Amino acid sequence: MTSHPAARPVADLFAADGRLKAIPRKPARREALLAHLAATLFEADRTYSEPQVNDALRAVHDDFPALRRYLVTGGFLSRTRDGADYRRQQQPGSPGGAIPAVA
Repeated sequence: MTSHPAARPVADLFAADGRLKAIPRKPARREALLAHLAATLFEADRTYSEPQVNDALRAVHDDFPALRRYLVTGGFLSRTRDGADYRRQQQPGSPGGAIPAVA
């Protein structure tokens, strides 16, 4: 069995009530958390508004802007240039985390 940072369980990062205790500082641990959040909070092939993304992230941690930023910069979520629409990425790590705006 290979050891990949995203495969590491993240259950210990959550309190009994399902909320995140803290956002990990270590990049590999944070990446594992972000992969988990993207997979569990956001459906593939669905577009979300910024308020919808905020509400989903607020349910797990009060610093939802930081989580949203980490998800975008890490390539787990993509967003339009104007920041109005977000989508879960199938392959994390796309540069810039941007999707073209629909004209």
